[in-house]
Amino acid sequence: MSQFGKVAVLLGGHSAEREVSLKSGNAVLNAIQNAGIDAFGFDPKEQSLSALEDLDVSRVFIALHGRGGEDGTVQGALEYLNLPYTGSGVLGSALAMDKVRCKHLFKSAGLSTAPYEVVSASEPFDSEAIIAKLGKVMVKPSHEGSSIGMSQASNAQELDVALQEAFKYDSQVLVEQWITGREFTVSVLGDQVLPVIEMTTPRGFYDYQAKYQSTTTQYHCPAALSETETVDLQKLAKQAFDLVGANGWGRVDAMRDEAGNFYLLEVNTVPGMTEKSLVPMAAKAVGLTFEQLVVRILEQTL
Repeated sequence: MSQFGKVAVLLGGHSAEREVSLKSGNAVLNAIQNAGIDAFGFDPKEQSLSALEDLDVSRVFIALHGRGGEDGTVQGALEYLNLPYTGSGVLGSALAMDKVRCKHLFKSAGLSTAPYEVVSASEPFDSEAIIAKLGKVMVKPSHEGSSIGMSQASNAQELDVALQEAFKYDSQVLVEQWITGREFTVSVLGDQVLPVIEMTTPRGFYDYQAKYQSTTTQYHCPAALSETETVDLQKLAKQAFDLVGANGWGRVDAMRDEAGNFYLLEVNTVPGMTEKSLVPMAAKAVGLTFEQLVVRILEQTL
């Protein structure tokens, strides 16, 4: 394990996902230390990244979620400091974090994704026309994760309220046609696509509470799909992952409608990494412990 040198685990940060990042980062840090690797936690909210230069750091494990940590910003800073880091590079991180541009990419590449509209806080919009075109919708801030700022709307009045909520987090908002069906996620580890997970919740959708607080959310790994369906979804997920320039490890979320069609939702380049998170769950299905998964991700920096 000495080949890794001294490892800084970046956690916390300034984003709206700070609390989730602290949980992910501490779980990763414990796993790295348990593997016998010299590691310590580093919170960019508490000290400047430039301090890494004085700490004899050899490489960095990024466990930051959301803006500043998952959007190419910290990746660019680490490139400047000449420090190897886990996960996607600057471009892949920036594109994956931008839901609107991801949708444009999916559509232009012919990958299946739900119809959508883009609404900007600085420009006029017609909620009645959007609902008439798309029907029931899901409203998402373009640059947030963990379902922060997301809500559903079935009419123009509800859409106005949902947009105002989303505008608290972002000036550009994705309004996506609602898909009634099953929700899945596909994890990627290097060149390996891991088993598909299906998430079920009695809530309206897999929101922040369903992800982090609810005791009624259920996870099915591997998902109850036929072999052909599984392969099709894994292929679609890997295409999306590669399309945005993601690499190393990550997760792609998708839905399947009642007619059996799959639709891409988004690409996550620094997904949750507590021992109960989705990527560790998929890794466990192929025989990897949480500690082994963390070391595998860190090995990509060598």
